[in-house]
Amino acid sequence: MAAYCYRSTITMKVELLVKGGYGIVYKGILADNKVVAIKKSKVGVPAQKEQFVNEVIVLSQINHRNVVRLLGCCLETPVPLLVYEYITNGTLFHHIHGKKSKGSSLSWELRLKIAAETAGALAYLHSSTSTPIIHRDVKAMNILLHDNYTVKVSDFGASRLVPLDQTQVTTLVQGTLGYLDPEYFHSNQVTQKSDVYSFGVVLMELLTSKVALSFARPESERNLASLFVCSMEEDGLNRIWDDTLFSEGNIETPKNVANLAKRCVRLKGEERPTMKEVASELEGMRIMAKHTWESSNFCPEENVHLLWSPSNTYAVDVRGDCSSSTNGHDSMQIQMLMSYNDGR
Repeated sequence: MAAYCYRSTITMKVELLVKGGYGIVYKGILADNKVVAIKKSKVGVPAQKEQFVNEVIVLSQINHRNVVRLLGCCLETPVPLLVYEYITNGTLFHHIHGKKSKGSSLSWELRLKIAAETAGALAYLHSSTSTPIIHRDVKAMNILLHDNYTVKVSDFGASRLVPLDQTQVTTLVQGTLGYLDPEYFHSNQVTQKSDVYSFGVVLMELLTSKVALSFARPESERNLASLFVCSMEEDGLNRIWDDTLFSEGNIETPKNVANLAKRCVRLKGEERPTMKEVASELEGMRIMAKHTWESSNFCPEENVHLLWSPSNTYAVDVRGDCSSSTNGHDSMQIQMLMSYNDGR
């Protein structure tokens, strides 16, 4: 298998797709004309071979329609190779933030579908595999979109298997700023709730079409999680979400998703919902929203009542005074950025 994979990549035409931190991804064609994606490790970076081996181990535990499928590997060569199913529609990041997308290439209906499928895949990793898996780098760039915009969660090089008798793993901090769980950053203890935090940021991207971290924005607005939560506290969510997605008739579901995103990014992991709960809520929202879109006689007020009861178990603020940049989210995010810039 290793020899076959390696020979295929050097004798067939390949097309560069993307260069990332863990290697280079090509589009290739095997001898049977099967189109595949080939991830090649960077030369002279031993740690990347460990990442590749880890990805093989993790993906061998997974069988889910919304997780990218590993077809083969070649770890015995000087430059390791992984061969995956080819995903046709690129990354969620490209569709939301690409220069040509202008933030609106995906309808709200599609975005809700993508959110629900991604949550379902992460819930599967946490709850339904033989050994629970923490992805550890959930972000829009690692959510691929296949035919009909079917989600394929990818990039498991940083993932961790969690022994059944444990709820957390001690590890060097790894992830992407803007998505990185502050609790994990400060404690080196990664848990399933770290994935929940990162997914909450993805929900915010889907709602606002803004990137998770941008130094082009004013300092107080650089971190999307802080900006989003503060805007909700000040009842100003409509100022930051992508209003090209919503009309007066369909704002209730986005508001519900926004509340869910806010709960996902609570500073204390124990106060965040589980991915299983998140997936269940999103699927419920999707079903109800679809019913609303398809039935002009459906009552929006009934939709809201069915989705949200007055006794919201998770109705706890993420942070206190939004006007203070030294409280809650902002103070922790500032510390993270300072530590990152200092080379931590």
